[in-house]
Amino acid sequence: MLKDIFKGYDIRGRYPDELNEDVAYNIGRAFIAFAKVKQVAIGRDVRVSSPSLFNAFVKGILEQGADVIDLGLCTTPLLNFAAKFYGFEAAVNITASHNPEIWNGFKLYANGQFLDYEEGISQIAKIVINEKLPPVSKKKGSITKKRIWKDYVRHVRSFIDEIPEMKIVIDTGNGMAGLSVPKVFEGSKIKIIPLYFELDGTFPNHEPNPIKIENMHALMDTVKKEKGVCFGAAFDGDADRIIFCDEKGRRISPDLIGAMIAKEVLRKNKGAKVLYDLRSSKAVKEEIEAAGGVPVMSRVGHAYIKIRMRKEDIIFGEELSGHYYYKDNFFFDCGIITLMKVLSCLKRHNKPLSKLVKPIERYFHTRELNFQVDDKDAKIREIKKHYQAKAKNMFELDGLSVEFDDWWFNLRKSNTEALLRLNLEADTKKLMEKKRDEVMRLIKQKVS
Repeated sequence: MLKDIFKGYDIRGRYPDELNEDVAYNIGRAFIAFAKVKQVAIGRDVRVSSPSLFNAFVKGILEQGADVIDLGLCTTPLLNFAAKFYGFEAAVNITASHNPEIWNGFKLYANGQFLDYEEGISQIAKIVINEKLPPVSKKKGSITKKRIWKDYVRHVRSFIDEIPEMKIVIDTGNGMAGLSVPKVFEGSKIKIIPLYFELDGTFPNHEPNPIKIENMHALMDTVKKEKGVCFGAAFDGDADRIIFCDEKGRRISPDLIGAMIAKEVLRKNKGAKVLYDLRSSKAVKEEIEAAGGVPVMSRVGHAYIKIRMRKEDIIFGEELSGHYYYKDNFFFDCGIITLMKVLSCLKRHNKPLSKLVKPIERYFHTRELNFQVDDKDAKIREIKKHYQAKAKNMFELDGLSVEFDDWWFNLRKSNTEALLRLNLEADTKKLMEKKRDEVMRLIKQKVS
């Protein structure tokens, strides 16, 4: 259904069944009606459907009398940077991020912030679904092109004193990082072993989603096989997320990388706030406090996190999905800036990544587990009732979080898929496995 493409923090659907040129045209018109801006900067990813959706979306904008700045092929971090650096009224990236090739969508920025469902997307949805589009403008907008890579590369490289002489493996999954990584590292001493740098919107090698372990296998195997590799890194389709493996080819949980970067950031910023998402290991909060920072727990979702970081002047933020946010990057997330921070950590400590992470990796986490459930709200209510009298603490910042002295879990509805997501952590592996199986049984039971 049309309403299903309007999600928590973007517009996203299967092409052409849910999202096609007609819908894109109407979204373009509705976006201008909502945002009331006179100019929109627009980028797009490498997906096969992106050019035609771009043309339809731009037509809708121009017919509402607004001008378009065409940024061309664009990572989401590049679009974010452009919006703030050049002071654009509005900016849109046409992308479905990490989703398979059949998907596409829109990430929308207007009047100083990215739109989430409560603040913008729901209003745009009403205009499109109820066919409340305003009349087309008598004066059509115009379209110009702008190339911004030079300023962006300078900005990204400002996050490291000097790119060190290291050997690393990078997998861009045929997505947009295949365009940005060579530009950022051009002329440096680093040696990159590239995997799937060719831009190909059919993603022939694997889904552009490094959260799924099966999409990390080529990277991890290459790190193990090649001599002298310091670590590996995999980007998602629009290059805002990044996942790492250490020099042994072992995947590192993104929250632990976040804790490592937080300590680095807090060296010169004692007392600063650092954000972590509520699915993260409790070691993250402990590391922030030990480094002299103020930990701030957040709900999941890039649109919510960016808004909160800006409101509370938070210096750095991490999300279990591999998003990392920086105050000095206009509070936006960026995969390649995170790569710079990891390089900087390794150079300063002169230790392998595995040894830098080992002290932080002191608890046992399930990683995110997904479940198809017919009535998600009823299931969450049922599990809340089951643990209410037993738990040390329980809260509903995002889904249901339940805490005990030696284990905790969070159960929440996905913002992008029809799933319940479980994250659980315990002080020992044995306890983690026992409690994981216990909660999983409850989830799979038929709602009474």
